[in-house]
Amino acid sequence: MDKLPPRHRTRWRHEVASFGYAFQGIREALQTEPHLRFHALATVVVIGLGLWLQVSRHDWALLALSIGAVWTAELLNTAIETLVNLVSPDFHPLAGRAKDVAAGAVLLMALAAGVVGLLVFGPPLWTKLLALRTS
Repeated sequence: MDKLPPRHRTRWRHEVASFGYAFQGIREALQTEPHLRFHALATVVVIGLGLWLQVSRHDWALLALSIGAVWTAELLNTAIETLVNLVSPDFHPLAGRAKDVAAGAVLLMALAAGVVGLLVFGPPLWTKLLALRTS
């Protein structure tokens, strides 16, 4: 890094710092948003279930995309709600509509992730439960 010209070093430091801001945003959202904490718990459960059921790499990819999509939707919803609260501290029907639509996006993504979870976990879970019942 010392061989880089000063302007490139400054830009590189700025790029690295932006990751810190992103992680700070996730940390703050986890501390203040109960729904995000629920998604964090659900993530732990999904990972544990995937390990227990020994799902395939393909299934892990589907699970990772689903988890990432739900987290992204929830973080965007939090950002939208925060911005709406800033620009419209008093109730306004359009502010409420924006927040409802953003929350609806999270719900839709969570339902889609639930379908992925059923498709990935359903068959091997059913097989394990039947094996436990017959033993």
